[in-house]
Amino acid sequence: MTSEAEELRQLHAASTTESEDTLKHKDVLPDEIPAELPQDKGIQHEIDLVPGTKYCVTRQWSLPRDQVKAIDDFFGSRRQAGQVRESKSPHSAPTFCVKKLQGGWRIVHAYNKLNDATIPVQTPIPRKDVVIDSMAKSTSYSALDLGDGFYQILVRESDIALMAVSTPSGMLWEWLVMPLGLKNAPATFNRCLTHLLRSVRDFVPSYFDDVFVHSRAVNRKTDVDVHKEHLRKLLGLMRKHKLYANLKKCIFGASEIPILGCLVGKNGVRPDPEKVRVISEWPTLSNVKELRQLLGLATYLCKYVENYADKIRPLSQLLKKEAEWNG
Repeated sequence: MTSEAEELRQLHAASTTESEDTLKHKDVLPDEIPAELPQDKGIQHEIDLVPGTKYCVTRQWSLPRDQVKAIDDFFGSRRQAGQVRESKSPHSAPTFCVKKLQGGWRIVHAYNKLNDATIPVQTPIPRKDVVIDSMAKSTSYSALDLGDGFYQILVRESDIALMAVSTPSGMLWEWLVMPLGLKNAPATFNRCLTHLLRSVRDFVPSYFDDVFVHSRAVNRKTDVDVHKEHLRKLLGLMRKHKLYANLKKCIFGASEIPILGCLVGKNGVRPDPEKVRVISEWPTLSNVKELRQLLGLATYLCKYVENYADKIRPLSQLLKKEAEWNG
């Protein structure tokens, strides 16, 4: 079943595909994110190792033939794009596949040893509540999904060899752009995006690869006119820095958008109706394990329900050892 949030995204993606502003900025809103070596955006991914670290090596394990082919095809395209090159590094992490919900394979690497030896950075991570609160009192909204965001950031030259990865077919590759799975990669991505979009931060908050635009009427300009100006500024920065968004996942000029598990609009914040439906239709509980599952999911509603703790107390009492369950 498609959630209301997903239906909203699909509706606006379909209705805005040929709008004037999207057509003018088609280069940063492509149907397919271009695979290329990105320009230097002023911030590169860096890896600082714990003193005394020598080599980070994990042997590659065997995989089914279809996954081996998927991995070889993946690296073939990334090599053609200039994002990877053959390596002679003493470091090596194995490559494997994770099934995508929509079909196909996601290629990932087991960087466990490298991550264990990496000094963590303390770049602040966006807080969901702060992002949502920043959009209060606005009346027009857009949401953009930055596709392949990690691959749009270069790696510090001296750290490239650290990220070498092996494949089941016997190749050793090293990344020139930031791959998935590295310990500090989310922090690097957030720091880069904050740096590039600093001039529009007042009306363009972001949460990793999700970028939002919110506007309201100002100085006799309608919220629609102000929102168009805000969008043009954002899309202009994306063009300048070669940031790309997946048009099929974008929403433009809506009165309400799905954001971080809820719906935000001119009338405030409300829970995703699909999540509420799942909770309300939960089957009759028969044991503590099922109760813990329900309460874990129901915590999603705590910020939307007044006196939430009081309302669920009868259920919480059943978690105690002396509680009796009547079958």
